Amino acid sequence: MRDNNKPINRPEKLTLFEKLSLIPPDPILKIISEYNEDVRSDKIDLGVGVYRDSFGETPIMSVVKSAESHILSTQKSKAYIGLAGDAIYNKNIQKLILGDIKIAEDRIFTIQTAGGTTSLRVASELLKETSKNINIWVSNPTWSNHIPVLESSNINFREYPYYDMETNTLLFDRMIACLETVPKGDAVLLHACCHNPTGMDPTLEQWKEIIQVMKSRELTPFIDNAYQGLANGLDEDASALRLMASEFNELIISSSCSKNFGLYRDRVGALTVITKNEDSNKKTKSNVLKIVRTMGSVPPDHGAACVGYILSDESLTQKWKSELDDVKVRLKNMRTELAGLLKNKTNSHDFSHIVRANGMFSFLGITSEQVQALKSHYGIYMEESGRINVAGITMENVSYLTDSITKVLESHQ
Repeated sequence: MRDNNKPINRPEKLTLFEKLSLIPPDPILKIISEYNEDVRSDKIDLGVGVYRDSFGETPIMSVVKSAESHILSTQKSKAYIGLAGDAIYNKNIQKLILGDIKIAEDRIFTIQTAGGTTSLRVASELLKETSKNINIWVSNPTWSNHIPVLESSNINFREYPYYDMETNTLLFDRMIACLETVPKGDAVLLHACCHNPTGMDPTLEQWKEIIQVMKSRELTPFIDNAYQGLANGLDEDASALRLMASEFNELIISSSCSKNFGLYRDRVGALTVITKNEDSNKKTKSNVLKIVRTMGSVPPDHGAACVGYILSDESLTQKWKSELDDVKVRLKNMRTELAGLLKNKTNSHDFSHIVRANGMFSFLGITSEQVQALKSHYGIYMEESGRINVAGITMENVSYLTDSITKVLESHQ
């Protein structure tokens, strides 16, 4: 007989938030945390994805400071600017991207977004609206946040070969062979320049071959334009993008001003869409604005207003180009210095791929075990893949860096 006075043990009911699972920290954020906790004075951060000058700082461009002063002294309202964002900014970003390429106004539109990531997410949602079965093809490897953004949109993604980690070269033939089998109607996510994480970009002739294959397969280019101006110049870095804008009836471009204007925390991005005709343009823009309305609504304007003001003034534009050119030159110089010292100190390792690559990022070409050894023994932090941010290198730390890499290569074969 059951004792009615004995308490019944029932499983404790979980509260709403207790039902959640713990999400592992983003690998990049983990690197930042570990670096900040490291007390070694000679530690080096090659992981974080922001530009740093020769003093290890992420400065505000002087031309941006001038624009901010103007905006603050003349701005009369903080009212909403509309779902499409700052019209002056949109007009100038479109011009910066496309240059002298002529696209009929009724076939193209640009909207402001809260950074390049938001632009990518809005574009993913837009593509999903066109077909529930569409695939977005991404390079292997690609930026670490590309796939999570696509997954957040519940859109299908697949990978195409891009980079050989053993030889540190493009897998161009395999890339082309893969694209030739992609189902018609799919979209291909391409890096306009300064491929992240490899830094390796196709040549212009290779881009032309990519374009021809994509046209024959009726594929839509989905271009991530995050680093324009950091490789070989503003126009040179947009050359492949502009070729595609001339060749395709439909095109998606996600842009960011984080790197080339240094406006990281101000979240300044854009989404540009080219359509076949006026009717599809109206439909597409209406769908984009619907997505924007529920995702973040009206974008912040401070950073975009600064960019719009700079690009509307020829004198300020030239000053910006000069400052951006300094960034480009420093990145190239650090690549050359790093590769040269490593070649001299290791004698047997080939680091020429570092010089051939563009922009802020490159693979060192070392193992994950060697990456851990650099962190543990020498306070040098980078992604487990061996991706480094070249902007984290200075003339003051490059000797220690290359000495450390050489020692690790010798002791952890």
